[in-house]
Amino acid sequence: MVNKFNHNVVIVIVNYRTGKLVVNCLESLKTILNQSVKAVVVDNCSGDNSIELIGNWISNNKNVQLICSENNSGFSGGNNLAIESVKKMGFNADFIWLLNPDTVVRENALQHLLTFMQQNPQVGITGSRLEDIDGKAQCSAFRFHSVLSELDDGLKLGIISKLLQKWQVALPISDVPVCVDWLAGASMLIRRQVFEDIGLFDDEYFLYFEETDFCLQAKNAGWPCWYVPASRIVHFVGSSTGVTDGSKKRRPRYWFESRQRYFLKNHGRLYLFLANLVWAVAYSLFRIRQKIQNKPDNETEFLLRDFVNFNFFNK
Repeated sequence: MVNKFNHNVVIVIVNYRTGKLVVNCLESLKTILNQSVKAVVVDNCSGDNSIELIGNWISNNKNVQLICSENNSGFSGGNNLAIESVKKMGFNADFIWLLNPDTVVRENALQHLLTFMQQNPQVGITGSRLEDIDGKAQCSAFRFHSVLSELDDGLKLGIISKLLQKWQVALPISDVPVCVDWLAGASMLIRRQVFEDIGLFDDEYFLYFEETDFCLQAKNAGWPCWYVPASRIVHFVGSSTGVTDGSKKRRPRYWFESRQRYFLKNHGRLYLFLANLVWAVAYSLFRIRQKIQNKPDNETEFLLRDFVNFNFFNK
């Protein structure tokens, strides 16, 4: 049982028009919700029936609170609102567990994260193994983005990818705990002391790159991240945003804004320009090679055009 660790945990779920998914997630959590494990759901001004759906579910569970935001403040803003509300409630949380609304929690997922945290007090953030409903593992542990990772991502050439393996963002899926640069925000358990040392999420990020940035700030403050695959979470990728790797759906503007902010904030303007130039040239070469080889076009719609317009012409 979670209670044997004698830790207070707050589970935070940020919803935007995914009320049914939130209810499914809460259903998977109901056996661990108690006096020391509570949940806070933030509705980011969905404007649909989310509040009604979630409200009906939590009406029978006093350990879940619903906060209705007056505006859609994105992933960072929604999580920050929940964390601040916990402080106002006077609930002394030792850990904050961030969960996506499009997740279903496997048995003992939280227990495995807490056990690891208890055994490794120097660790600030732990993340779960994310997987499909059939148990197939998803990439959920990563390296930080760099110019070389942008080259690999844009060029998509086997021999170059092998040479740049140490700089690829997605880490190989591990069956044992490993120290990583950053973790997917779909399931992140964060020690309270991390927030006290570095503050809340940067709410200048609307969506994407916010967890990458947060993990970087934590690492710089001496709080490493660890991937704990014994903790398993079903993740219905893209159900809450519609943006997935390999999707042809056009990238929203906030994705480009978040990427720009990450590089500019953490590496400076010159590095950002170099990363942009490297990716644009590499991806252009990939598209030319794709045409010459007459390969199927499964790429994201207008990706190169949107990337160049945003990063070089500020459109």
